[in-house]
Amino acid sequence: QKVKDSMRVLLPVLLSKSHDSYDKIRAILLYIFSTNGTTQENLDKLIQNVQIESDSDMIKNWKYLDVPVISSFVAQQHKYVRRDRSKEETFQLSRWTPVIKDVMEDAIENRLDSKDWPYCSRCPPTWNGSGAV
Repeated sequence: QKVKDSMRVLLPVLLSKSHDSYDKIRAILLYIFSTNGTTQENLDKLIQNVQIESDSDMIKNWKYLDVPVISSFVAQQHKYVRRDRSKEETFQLSRWTPVIKDVMEDAIENRLDSKDWPYCSRCPPTWNGSGAV
């Protein structure tokens, strides 16, 4: 069953004196994972109110494992512009087109941004898309 207001459920656990700081850190991480990140201001308030300033690195270091701790960071980094496929012929049961199809088509057409895709090699400008590279 989906929790509608997770912060309302989370606050009594965090403010309880019966739970140790590691349990509170786990609860904050579960909140961050379930909401796909939080704002810096909200995270700072949580850490300060729960009084886990000394252990706050345990939460913040998850960003090095590509976990979206701060939601504004994620929105800037992983935004990919989708193609308009409204006029494309689709199967009767097909509902959506995965992002990987757009990425692969852009790779074939040599239109991937080198900032977002630094490990993809650029084809020579004289390449016309025919044959294997």
